[in-house]
Amino acid sequence: MTDESVITLLIVDDHPVVRDGLRGMFESAPGFTVLGEAADGPEAVARAAALDPDVILMDLRMPGGGGVDAIRALTRDGARAKVLVLTTYDTDSDTLPAIEAGATGYLLKDALREELFGAVRAAAAGRTVLSPAVASRLVSAVRAPGGEPLSAREREVLGLVARGTSNREIARELFISEATVKTHLTHLYAKLGVGDRAAAVAAAYDRGILGRADRP
Repeated sequence: MTDESVITLLIVDDHPVVRDGLRGMFESAPGFTVLGEAADGPEAVARAAALDPDVILMDLRMPGGGGVDAIRALTRDGARAKVLVLTTYDTDSDTLPAIEAGATGYLLKDALREELFGAVRAAAAGRTVLSPAVASRLVSAVRAPGGEPLSAREREVLGLVARGTSNREIARELFISEATVKTHLTHLYAKLGVGDRAAAVAAAYDRGILGRADRP
């Protein structure tokens, strides 16, 4: 973030009323600045490149181009922004592709105002944010039967991931290289039967590998 006290946002939704409502809500609260809006995925990618927001609030189902494709494009382009999905839908066909594409979090539109503010702050800090309903679906989808236990070092890495720690910070804290961190992540993903950080954290909480003390 350019200013640690202010989180900049891009709001992406095909409904103008929703965009207006979200803009008004965030602009009335301290610590947030809305840089712009987009009505579909392609516009979101273009506006993200131009505005460089900290967090993108991304709807998924939009006539002009969906959110999942936009998240994939942002990830592919190396966008700095964290994507927080904000949608009405919590089906497996929506949640899993969004998380796999690179979304930092996934909330439903019935989230309370303070919950949404907290989620945006967490996303800006790089922490994974999942609504309870979405977390439950995600864990059910990625749960693998049996599974090899994690090593002590893999548990350490996973605990730091759960706190939103970047690979570089994990490497510094554990006195290992970033390449080694990535190797540990690859191994623990395989053991948990998942494909990314968010799914690994969700699965680890569900299986009791991580506890309350590991939460950010």
